[in-house]
Amino acid sequence: METKKSVLYAEIEFTIESLDMGSISENRREILQPLVLYIKDKVVHQQPINLNFICTHNSRRSHLSQVWAQTMASYHDIGNVTCYSGGTEATALFPIAAETLESTGFRIRKLSETENPVYSIKYAETEHPIIGFSKTYDDVFNPKFGFGAIMTCDSANEACPMVMGAEKRFPITYEDPKAFDGTPQQAEKYKERSLQIATELFYVFSQVGSN
Repeated sequence: METKKSVLYAEIEFTIESLDMGSISENRREILQPLVLYIKDKVVHQQPINLNFICTHNSRRSHLSQVWAQTMASYHDIGNVTCYSGGTEATALFPIAAETLESTGFRIRKLSETENPVYSIKYAETEHPIIGFSKTYDDVFNPKFGFGAIMTCDSANEACPMVMGAEKRFPITYEDPKAFDGTPQQAEKYKERSLQIATELFYVFSQVGSN
């Protein structure tokens, strides 16, 4: 019996269909290719695909990447994918990062009012929400082994030359929108980074089903 493909929220679907694959340079495609091959191999061997997106504080880029990766796996109907995120230290999911996702159509609910709030992040009515909060990459919430570690920032990439338990490590780094916190460009730059991440992860999952 075939499983029914998840229907993403309309605003998210609209955003995905407006992404420009032509904006991804050849250099970036080469950087993304090892991750494509890793996921392809898992699909071929019908193995679970666990991806852990890692940044220093697990507050911005790693969360954006986790959420978009889970969404793109669903959009491209690639099952058995579970996406996580973590940092070399725990802080908090930066509110503007959550607001940026919300402005794209994600349904976000804050589940706790603490210094490190827990968020429910939904991309489709029929899928379980992504649980977003800041944590170290080896937190009990994350897998201990059998995962791909995607390093989303230079400092974490340099600080963690080896990620314990990871099958493979992928340096796919992004500029930090934090540089624009408190400036008139803040919302624009967070959206820009979110859409860059979305575009590149769309590309990754679109290549998994190709020859």
